[in-house]
Amino acid sequence: MTGKLSKEDGALLLTLARQTILDELETGHAGLGDLKTKGSALVLKENRGTFVSLHKKGTLRGCIGNIEPVKPIFEGIKDNAKHAAFNDSRFSPLSHEELKDTTIEISILTQPQKLDYTDADDLMAKLRPGIDGVMIKKEYKGATFLPQVWQQLKEPSDFLTQLCMKAGLPSDEWKSGNLSVAVYQVQLFEEES
Repeated sequence: MTGKLSKEDGALLLTLARQTILDELETGHAGLGDLKTKGSALVLKENRGTFVSLHKKGTLRGCIGNIEPVKPIFEGIKDNAKHAAFNDSRFSPLSHEELKDTTIEISILTQPQKLDYTDADDLMAKLRPGIDGVMIKKEYKGATFLPQVWQQLKEPSDFLTQLCMKAGLPSDEWKSGNLSVAVYQVQLFEEES
């Protein structure tokens, strides 16, 4: 993992995410804002994977991100906040009225590391519930669950079953040993609900 973000960095990024969504709702486009320049910490300029998750009254309302470190953190947060609010195909676009009941959660990812395993039991034994985000891939299908998903799916077998289904694979595909698996960790920041 490269630089660790401070609590202040996290607060700045949460403000940036909320302001980006608000700008989009009010003007139809995300403004550049001055928050970008306030982030003096070099860590905010690092290319890292980021996710933005929206929760309305405790229920997922949108979640978009990128696993690979393709852009600086502050840019990833702006892009992913906008897409989580308005382009998550599982939900209708967020309305101005809903925003007041919506809390924002930001995940800053470490670089994914390939997880070598021999069989289903070995795979389950190597996963660290609550710590590891998991990414699976087989041919052109793939999916990921952030570490926070372990709160709902506490058993590794349930976690892997649901992850396979999310990827459009048979639910028991993880038992075959034919998946490419990578793990990563996150630094999490969330608004008070």
